[in-house]
Amino acid sequence: MRLIIVRHGEPDYKNDCLTDTGKIQADLAAERLKDEGIEEIWSSPLGRALETAEAASKVLKLPVKTVDFMREVSWGSTDGSPVFADGHPWDIADEIAHRGIELNRWDWRELPYFRNNRVVGCVDMIEKKIDEWLEGLGYVREGSYYRHIAEEEQHKTIALFCHGGSSCAAMGHILNLPFPYMCALFHMEYTGITILRFDKKEGTGTLPCLELANDGRHIHEGHYHRLDSK
Repeated sequence: MRLIIVRHGEPDYKNDCLTDTGKIQADLAAERLKDEGIEEIWSSPLGRALETAEAASKVLKLPVKTVDFMREVSWGSTDGSPVFADGHPWDIADEIAHRGIELNRWDWRELPYFRNNRVVGCVDMIEKKIDEWLEGLGYVREGSYYRHIAEEEQHKTIALFCHGGSSCAAMGHILNLPFPYMCALFHMEYTGITILRFDKKEGTGTLPCLELANDGRHIHEGHYHRLDSK
């Protein structure tokens, strides 16, 4: 199976929708994805992700299914006591690096930046739910790896439209990389495309292959082409 993870286009966060630029980005992403052999489209239920997914749906002639657990993560203090940068995980990742603390430590939840931070609960939930979702697609988590319960002649390809934080949490778990490390490593572009390739052999316990990471060439090349053609 190939799992294509796509961040939403430029958002109007206040109204949870895409800006005019975001709509252009979504159309360009849909055009970019049309030859990937996508068989299913899934999306976060939030408006900005759904609108991006719907642009692909129109091009690919496929319905959009929603996965509630892939809505964006939230952050902030769980108990009213202060938390660095109001709990913003990307600012925290930068601060951890500036202080020379390892970003890829597995006890990251115990760091003072996260002990009372709501984002921990969100990440824990996504890690649990992404495995349940993948199991429904034929991939069972066993320890650090995934066992495929059916053989595939050709890779089934699925697209998942979501958000910067939820994609970092999901991909970090799938690839065995701690969440703060993912926040520092993946600054997801609007409609940035990442592809994970799982093994298609039955019974194989493997780590998925990172086929493509945060590819945003379609918006940089396509947007300027559109402006030049006007």
